[in-house]
Amino acid sequence: MPHWRVGLTMEVLAPDYQRLVGVLEAEAGGAGLRARELAGRLGLESVPAKVEGVRSKVRRLVEQGWLAEERPGVFTPRRAAG
Repeated sequence: MPHWRVGLTMEVLAPDYQRLVGVLEAEAGGAGLRARELAGRLGLESVPAKVEGVRSKVRRLVEQGWLAEERPGVFTPRRAAG
């Protein structure tokens, strides 16, 4: 996964990662979502294996600059640089 930079679009991400970013951009409402909430919005069961899979992916997206984790465990879309 490439590190986010200006001009790079979500199309460079694998489909699962595109879905995660898309859900957060569409539904976070500024407050952010937890991995369990993201799993539910993706239509996954709220079982530990599924939730941990989602958590692992969103943390990878945070590390690469695609998402933000402004509070522990709460993921938001990356803030646009002003």
